[in-house]
Amino acid sequence: QVQLVESGGGLVQAGGSLRLSCAASGSIFSLNIMAWYRQAPGKQRELVASITSGGSTNYADSVKGRFTISRDNAKNTVYLQMNSLKPEDTAVYYCNAKVQSTWYAVERNYWGPGTQVTVPS
Repeated sequence: QVQLVESGGGLVQAGGSLRLSCAASGSIFSLNIMAWYRQAPGKQRELVASITSGGSTNYADSVKGRFTISRDNAKNTVYLQMNSLKPEDTAVYYCNAKVQSTWYAVERNYWGPGTQVTVPS
């Protein structure tokens, strides 16, 4: 089993910054793509950013130039640096990881419990 634990959410004024962290622990043979998703009230969960084990990144158009995803493979941790935050960034942010637990196991998808980010208008 694999656990993902997010931290770093909170309330920040528009134009401010936050840094989210997500640490993966448990039975991990290979930690492949890691990503951040978010879900605002009444909306579907959407991809914010993703990063491969090799460091290739992908961003939603709405956050390009403001958010940066990174990872520390030695710590099994992914980060999301969020700058120039806007009220429309308000959402619960979820960490996601595709994990292979053993060399012979299939890759599985794991989610963290989520962390709230609030940017008042």
